[in-house]
Amino acid sequence: MASASAQPAALSAEQAKVVLAEVIQAFSAPENAVRMDEARDNACNDMGKMLQFVLPVATQIQQEVIKAYGFSCDGEGVLKFARLVKSYEAQDPEIASLSSKLKALFLPPMTLPPHGPASGSSVAAS
Repeated sequence: MASASAQPAALSAEQAKVVLAEVIQAFSAPENAVRMDEARDNACNDMGKMLQFVLPVATQIQQEVIKAYGFSCDGEGVLKFARLVKSYEAQDPEIASLSSKLKALFLPPMTLPPHGPASGSSVAAS
């Protein structure tokens, strides 16, 4: 299938910051905030339901912003944008920070199960 946009989306780090900021801002638009709240309510903090209800809404919100920057208006466009952002995260702390803020908007905070000294396993930072 041919993409609607012939040229691949290639953004500089500075452009990626602008797009990330626009995507984050799009989540705070009243209509999108309502859509995300409804999706979260439907998901009931269940990870499987988060994937079913929240992720599609979050993807649509991102698509609306990134399509103006040459990304395809589908899941593949969002994945390409995410890979591009990831490629800049190690080089640019501002991009890493914006990326974390974006992820926090649609991924639930990961809570680790309680553990005590008798848990028998430890997690080493790598």
